[in-house]
Amino acid sequence: MNYLAHAYFSNNDDHLLIGNFIADHIRGNNLSSYNTGIIKGIELHRAIDTFTDNHPAFKASKRLFYSGFEKHSGILIDIYLDHYLANNFTHFSNINLTEFTKSTYTVYENNRSVLPESSNMFLDYVIKNNIYQAYAQIEGIEKVLYHLSHRIKHNTWLNKSVNLFIENKPELESNFELIFNDARKKFLNK
Repeated sequence: MNYLAHAYFSNNDDHLLIGNFIADHIRGNNLSSYNTGIIKGIELHRAIDTFTDNHPAFKASKRLFYSGFEKHSGILIDIYLDHYLANNFTHFSNINLTEFTKSTYTVYENNRSVLPESSNMFLDYVIKNNIYQAYAQIEGIEKVLYHLSHRIKHNTWLNKSVNLFIENKPELESNFELIFNDARKKFLNK
């Protein structure tokens, strides 16, 4: 799962939210510069990644992108899962995606001083492009994948995977439901 799902699984806890947001920008286990709550958020992020990466429906979804995108299929599935979450947000939350996005961005903004430099730079991109809202639209996903292609510099245009996504939409949506519901049981007891 990608940033929107990680924010969702932070369960309205600001420290978990910050830890979940910065986790991909931190290498290793030297977390001594962070408070206990943020460390728990980093650990939660890593646990969610491990859980989803090993989920049978996640593995099956990755295989749908092996034609041309095998090396990056996990990244693609993470982002496409956020697309389904964005489109079904009120099914899983008492607030809508717009409210959630605004409150989440506010927590990020108010805690810039504890974010690593790379997280702050990424946050600028997230807010400027309103990524959490953009996940709800195919065009938004395509734009995110296009920008990601430039950042990974592997000469792979991830935005070209949208056609495979559309072709496999029913299976991917079914897999999202399996993965997300299992993750909700594990991490939120829901």
